[in-house]
Amino acid sequence: MKTGIIDVGGGLRGIYAAGILDRFLENNVSFDLGIGVSAGSANLAAFGARQHRRNFQFYTEFSMRKEYMGMANFLLHHSFVDLDYVYSTLSNSTGEYPLDYPALRDNPMEFLVVATDARTGLPRYFDKSDISQDQYHVCKASSAIPFVCAPYFIDGVPYYDGALGDPVPVEKAFAWGCDRVVLILSRPEDTIRNNRKDSRMARGIEHKYPMAAEAFRERAELYNRSVDLAKKYREEGRVFILSPDDTCGVDTLSRNKEDLERLYLKGWEDGAKAFPFLGIDPAGPAK
Repeated sequence: MKTGIIDVGGGLRGIYAAGILDRFLENNVSFDLGIGVSAGSANLAAFGARQHRRNFQFYTEFSMRKEYMGMANFLLHHSFVDLDYVYSTLSNSTGEYPLDYPALRDNPMEFLVVATDARTGLPRYFDKSDISQDQYHVCKASSAIPFVCAPYFIDGVPYYDGALGDPVPVEKAFAWGCDRVVLILSRPEDTIRNNRKDSRMARGIEHKYPMAAEAFRERAELYNRSVDLAKKYREEGRVFILSPDDTCGVDTLSRNKEDLERLYLKGWEDGAKAFPFLGIDPAGPAK
């Protein structure tokens, strides 16, 4: 029985998943495959490295810094979020809170990171072979929100946020051999997304990356279809969906510490709901 976990990200709403993943770590829960989209890639990297509460500190402390995100970054570097600060300055072996790369590397969990090729608007699935010590470029590519961030280049190819190409990669998990999947959403599962905001922002990139702009406009509908599909798989017992009943006022780039902490706690509490699906005794280690 191969079990996968998917974290779809969602900017700072990703702290909900951070709470779930910490609950899993506390109960020795492991997975055979992890797929991270956008902020979900960072969440699952820390989970794979078994660094309990690391993500919590990034969301509630580091994100408050002007170096992390802000208009100064946008004006100076054309990126509201400084992805190099997040995934290099802070996360490298010499950084303030290094990612334990050897632990991630040695964890038998396969790890995929979804990014979107800005030239084609199609998803690219990076794996562990694309990650090495102090080289976390795939997380930067996966988290580069169009217009908010400049595209991130890897080997000369520009990439945007993975949510444009495959926002809820349940089908990818099954194609990778999973029999069952835990899916973490950062919005209530019955949320129907619309593309009004995405369409406005897409105009800012369509002159240079028209295919990525088109994918940006279609992201909401693709997300809605993908969640509907996940619900059908849930009826078959193949998917378990974890989603907040309320986002506690947290949005993609909002930075209210109290709201973030409340959403983290909601995730930590909700994490236990997946234990029966996974065959785990909440009072002891995973079976």
